[in-house]
Amino acid sequence: MSTSPRQNSIDVGFLAAAQRGDSQKFSELAEPFRRELQVHCYRILGSLHEAEDMVQETMVKAWKNIGTFEGRASFRSWLYRIATNCCLDFLDQKRTQRLLPVNFRPASDPQMKILPPLADSTWLEPFPDEWLEDAHAINPEARYTEFESISLSFLMVLQALPPRQRAVLILRDVLDFSAEETAGILESTLSSVNSSLHRARKTLTARYQGGMPDEPDAVILDEKTKGLLDHFVQAWESADVAGLVKLLKEDAIFEMPPSPSWYQGRNEIAQLLSMMPFGNNEMFPGPAETRWRLLRTRANASIAFAMYQRNDKERYQAFGMLLVEQDGARISRITNFIDPLLPMRFGLPSQLA
Repeated sequence: MSTSPRQNSIDVGFLAAAQRGDSQKFSELAEPFRRELQVHCYRILGSLHEAEDMVQETMVKAWKNIGTFEGRASFRSWLYRIATNCCLDFLDQKRTQRLLPVNFRPASDPQMKILPPLADSTWLEPFPDEWLEDAHAINPEARYTEFESISLSFLMVLQALPPRQRAVLILRDVLDFSAEETAGILESTLSSVNSSLHRARKTLTARYQGGMPDEPDAVILDEKTKGLLDHFVQAWESADVAGLVKLLKEDAIFEMPPSPSWYQGRNEIAQLLSMMPFGNNEMFPGPAETRWRLLRTRANASIAFAMYQRNDKERYQAFGMLLVEQDGARISRITNFIDPLLPMRFGLPSQLA
């Protein structure tokens, strides 16, 4: 397994002190792994806030049980064992999958009323790429790259797997743990791990097309991509529906969780945009041409924008996140996550002047 020295070696003096009850020394041992554990839990759960909850639970359990750590496996593997089983226990109680609208029902008719939101726990949540850059868990031998494994297309298939298959595939093919390490983390047998991995890989082969650059920065810095993004921002902020539609592939998808409604095709998306978010209604009052501001970031290995809606005080209030996926010189998918708390989770402001 390819890991950095930081990941596999710990200060034995700190460990001994932690096992004697020194909480500060425990924190210095465990905190460097927090970010990569958050990424790991996000892949399993598909939710930022649930991932954060599970990592916090992991840290509490690790502190309570630090005296049982004997060093047979690495400290990192021990933390992954706790985190993985926290996630699996949570999923066993919850018994739901996080999806996107396109997985939930057939495409909507833009002439029909937009369906009301479903429960938050139904939907995948966007993931800030910055978390991954902070995780320092590079595994060049893994079957799937770190960025590919947090893309929406990968996660949608991953979430379709039974939880234990999901965990096995992440541990083996994303994090590059050995079969023996994976069995130890899951407190399972080697044959059970290999069987679960075989079934999970079979499902991914059937449902996941795969393929994206190892370094998303290469896409972001491409001049054609820059031009596409500049046109997208200009069209969105000026409520230029025709200009937006010109940027789309013929079969492009537009979805907006937590509503289960989603739309496919230029004409259908144009009709939807003309009503929402650029129409005049109770949800979107005021002139459409000055209604929105977009702040660029990155999420799920894609270009993303924090959305801000103008309020009655002529400031722009956080509204949600837009993820934009491209196919060549056109946009193939827009996922509009409507949640005013999301920009702050990405470290972005709640308001713009």
